[in-house]
Amino acid sequence: MSTNHPAARSAASATPITSITLADVPALAAGCAIFGTGGGGAVQTPQLGVEIALEQFGPVPVKQVADLDADDVVVAMSGIGAPSVGFEMLGASGQAEIIVEEIERLTGKRITTIMATEIGGSNGVGPVGWAASLGLSILDADGMGRAFPEAPMTAMNVANLPPGYAVLSDVIGNVSILRPVSLAWLERHARALTVASGAISIGANYVMDRDTVRGAVIEGSVSRAVQVGRRLLTATDPVGALTDELGASLITGGKVVDIERRTEGGFTRGSVTVEGIGEHRGRLTRVEIQNENLVVMEDGAVIVSVPDLVTIVDSETGDAISTEMLRFGQRVSVLAWACDPLWRTERGLELAGPRAFGYDLDYEPFGVSADETIGATR
Repeated sequence: MSTNHPAARSAASATPITSITLADVPALAAGCAIFGTGGGGAVQTPQLGVEIALEQFGPVPVKQVADLDADDVVVAMSGIGAPSVGFEMLGASGQAEIIVEEIERLTGKRITTIMATEIGGSNGVGPVGWAASLGLSILDADGMGRAFPEAPMTAMNVANLPPGYAVLSDVIGNVSILRPVSLAWLERHARALTVASGAISIGANYVMDRDTVRGAVIEGSVSRAVQVGRRLLTATDPVGALTDELGASLITGGKVVDIERRTEGGFTRGSVTVEGIGEHRGRLTRVEIQNENLVVMEDGAVIVSVPDLVTIVDSETGDAISTEMLRFGQRVSVLAWACDPLWRTERGLELAGPRAFGYDLDYEPFGVSADETIGATR
């Protein structure tokens, strides 16, 4: 596949890391929480699991896409389900091992590298622990550059890669093998199986070699998450540091005054309302959620929407607050910044624009000039 495909993007500049050590985990988790845009699962539990795995098995090598060789085989892996359940329902030891064994049996290929399907939330953190326990590497890339709630919303799908086999494993030990005709069908079947398994499972698909990876993933996202996390954890003004590091805008700052949240169809759905305080006093800002923060509205007008990124952080610490952890009375800041250009292409918006989530509204790019948008969607 050509590397000039619209999906052949790199995360905003970050110095590539060569391994993930125990000392890197807090920064990785903090950065992944930011890129989770409310979803991908809270990072606290997988962070502990990864730290235990690294203590037992040692650092995990990080490979760049350009450094993959002819013998490398990459598999995309993630958790699937409702974050509100995943925060309380622990995974089982051996889930990742079972999945990799099944993938190798089905394809006849030896997996060398795990790639996070999404860098956001727990799904950006957990694969490091899985790689450590399996003695594998992590690819410095992911399939979203953030978190999205549904299987079709990946850079690999933008690049029109066929999904191949998909393997799911739940905490009981059930293993499901799917060979979907499309990512839309994978979403339907995998979501139904996950709901039947208590609304949380682990899945893998997209077995790729070095030629299919190139141009079909978002490169540098692991290094970028660590860089953002380090900036956050060392800042004296965390929210200011984040807006600077991400090129983000502070939409509002205030107090959570209303939350409507439900677990439905394997997703956490609802909305949160923030009442402005200080310089934002008198404003009511509503954020619509489906696992992730999708649309920000004020006075009936849309301020920002998917695929651009919206993260709600603690106003004092800058720590990202996942949708399942939002509570009445929290003092929060709502940040927004521009998505990776691939999501502004015609194919990207078809898969992850507002209408893909059922919103009857046209996408208005956030944080870029009209020329940049035209160039991305041409």
